[in-house]
Amino acid sequence: MKSESASKEAFSVARQWIPEHVARDTRRRSSGSRSYAGAHRTLRLTWRFDARPQRVFDAWLDPPLAARWLFATASRPIAHVDIDARVGGRFRFVDRDYESAIEYAGQYIEIVPHRRLAFTLMLPGAKRTSTRVTVAIASLNSGSRLNIIHEHVPNVNAGYFNDRWTGILYGLGVTLALGEHDDRSS
Repeated sequence: MKSESASKEAFSVARQWIPEHVARDTRRRSSGSRSYAGAHRTLRLTWRFDARPQRVFDAWLDPPLAARWLFATASRPIAHVDIDARVGGRFRFVDRDYESAIEYAGQYIEIVPHRRLAFTLMLPGAKRTSTRVTVAIASLNSGSRLNIIHEHVPNVNAGYFNDRWTGILYGLGVTLALGEHDDRSS
């Protein structure tokens, strides 16, 4: 793991998942049943980018830019993106492969330009599981630091979504590095 000050790359792999904050027992009872729906976790990841907070923030809400990295993979950008970038607005990303489509959808809860974004996220494949994602962006001497907190992730999906966020943030770093202008000049 690289330290933030040692990195000269467009982004560093200084991500961290903080397990001591993850092991919450947040089981809830299913309606009409005595069985638990399962425990949930909170995922926390931190990344550093050599891009200004404004560029990092804008990449989350600009549909053509977000299609290249948000919920995309290295080999396949998102097939369809709808973003209504306002509090109460909704988003929808559809990822199509050869045999199926995966939909990521949610609603924006909080938008503080260039600093903070919070939204609900319906988990694909997890029946009616709504989670909350908070993205906080802070300015650094050279670039910015992004923290993601993903709350209410079912235990059975926590490893998958931790890995998925890692790939997504890597894609954001690549996308920002391929930008047409240098952040530090303005």
